Amino acid sequence: MEIPLQDWKLLLKRERITFEMRMMKKHVNTARWAPLALALVVVAGVAASQQGTPQVAYVNLRAVMEQTPGYQTAQDSYQVISDSFQEEIAGFQTSYDSAVTAFQQTQVVLTPTVRQEKQAELAQLSQRYQGRANEIQNELIGKERELLSPLEERVQLVIEGLRAERNVAMIFDVSAQVNQIISADTDLDLTGIVIQRLSGGGANN
Repeated sequence: MEIPLQDWKLLLKRERITFEMRMMKKHVNTARWAPLALALVVVAGVAASQQGTPQVAYVNLRAVMEQTPGYQTAQDSYQVISDSFQEEIAGFQTSYDSAVTAFQQTQVVLTPTVRQEKQAELAQLSQRYQGRANEIQNELIGKERELLSPLEERVQLVIEGLRAERNVAMIFDVSAQVNQIISADTDLDLTGIVIQRLSGGGANN
């Protein structure tokens, strides 16, 4: 009759993803887009050779996020909340395990009717904890978006500004999991400039 609470704890563990991974996942397309991205690079490269100016550039978005002012504070805040929820889930584990142990120790002397009642109580307890675990998961997702969205917007504005200034057609994230760029001119790397502007370094680069 035991319903392992470990499954509920996994819900929380899945949400304990570092912010840089969240940022990467948000901007990473699925693998089916990789051939299209590669084709666009080739087309843009041809255009660049014809016009004499680079039409593509790249950034390491993970590095940018890690250096964005406010990022570490946001991550620390998220971790505090996540740790608190982890303690709550651990409390579920202890409470449920105790109830299951008590049932297992006494079920041999229980009448069939009482045994069924105890089993129903355990099922209800499991459902209640599962419901709370789902609430925690949603709360963590909401808190993560609340903390991360302003940083994402700032990064996006800086990157978009650079793209417009330099007349760049596309800017790729080389930290993306489906990145297929194996070699690139470092002069096209805008990571340092993005970080500098996010840190208040101005737009003279």
